[in-house]
Amino acid sequence: MFKKLLVTSLLALTASLANAEQVTVFAAASMTNALQQVADDYKKKAPADEIVFSFASSSTLANQIAEGAPANIFISANTKWMDYLKEKGLTVADSDKILVGNELVMIANQDSKIDQVDVAKGEWIKQLDNNFLSVGDPDHVPAGQYMKAATTKLGFWDKIESKLARGKDVRAALALVERNEAPLGVVYGTDAKQSKKVKIIGVFPADSYPKVEYPVALLKDHDSKAAKAFFDYLQSDDAKKVFTQYGFSVAK
Repeated sequence: MFKKLLVTSLLALTASLANAEQVTVFAAASMTNALQQVADDYKKKAPADEIVFSFASSSTLANQIAEGAPANIFISANTKWMDYLKEKGLTVADSDKILVGNELVMIANQDSKIDQVDVAKGEWIKQLDNNFLSVGDPDHVPAGQYMKAATTKLGFWDKIESKLARGKDVRAALALVERNEAPLGVVYGTDAKQSKKVKIIGVFPADSYPKVEYPVALLKDHDSKAAKAFFDYLQSDDAKKVFTQYGFSVAK
């Protein structure tokens, strides 16, 4: 009887593994922690499927997809890079949706004597006399592009352009401030809230930069059944609760 049960269990496990699918998600670096939590929760519901992430700047990921990287789902930190793939016909038609939103903040190391600044007044620029502002590279990183838009509208861009420490993505910008290698940095609110080594000292006025939106889409010819299932789960109430816990805004 025991042997029969063991054989039955092994056959069931073999069948499950045979049906297992890998879903590869290319996602903006700022979503790292939240998406890993969402995937862990999802695995409890669909243990046969494996969710694999590649986190980087949205521009880097979009270009990799354009060059043939076999991703199933793309999540960008702005609409620009999603539109780039849509125009190339690389997304499943009409699958793109706004998944979450974010805000732009200024940070300092947790041990810094700087506690609060009025970002709009620009007095914080004095802190850059012999130092640099840590940011995602405005030439291609969405967080840096939002920062450039904000400081341009506030009239500070010309004063700080030569004072930027340009990170490959927003998490690289966060890391410099965590290590106290830059006195100030500009990241998303969610990045700052996930780090115990930095503190938010100011919030950029919401009307000083374009709305931060993260679109998600299925990628053409890679929209497998497993990919569609996880894509739907990303928009579920359970996933929204996780995104909210990590500081993202979600549509109700």
